[in-house]
Amino acid sequence: MAQMPKRVKHRKVQRGRIKGDAGQGNRVDYGDFGLQATEGGYISAATIEAGRIAAQQYIRNEGKLYIRIFPHKPITSIPLETRMGKGKGEPEYWAAVIRPGQVLYEIGGTSEALARTTFKRMAHKMPVRVRMVKRTPM
Repeated sequence: MAQMPKRVKHRKVQRGRIKGDAGQGNRVDYGDFGLQATEGGYISAATIEAGRIAAQQYIRNEGKLYIRIFPHKPITSIPLETRMGKGKGEPEYWAAVIRPGQVLYEIGGTSEALARTTFKRMAHKMPVRVRMVKRTPM
């Protein structure tokens, strides 16, 4: 089931701009390998779930998958063939705001070859360009 916040202060939010690189969440913290975004954008809750399912089907019970993003932003849209005016549209779906350098998913407890093929499957589903990164020792 797609993720969404339990409660929000405001039902509709303004669009905003995605500026700069990710200052937090840009390192592999939980697993051994991570899927890192190289460009900014929005990833819907359905896309996050599709990536999770693609990974779980492939790694089975060999390793653990960590999802590092959460869809906090409601994306609104007006129905097609509607005249101008009449205000902002209704919330259509929830999306996560992604900045360049943010780690989207992590995998731990698997080999590098399995992680690479899993991330390759997940990359096809992502609307932003991604790359695989390894955990660096502190």
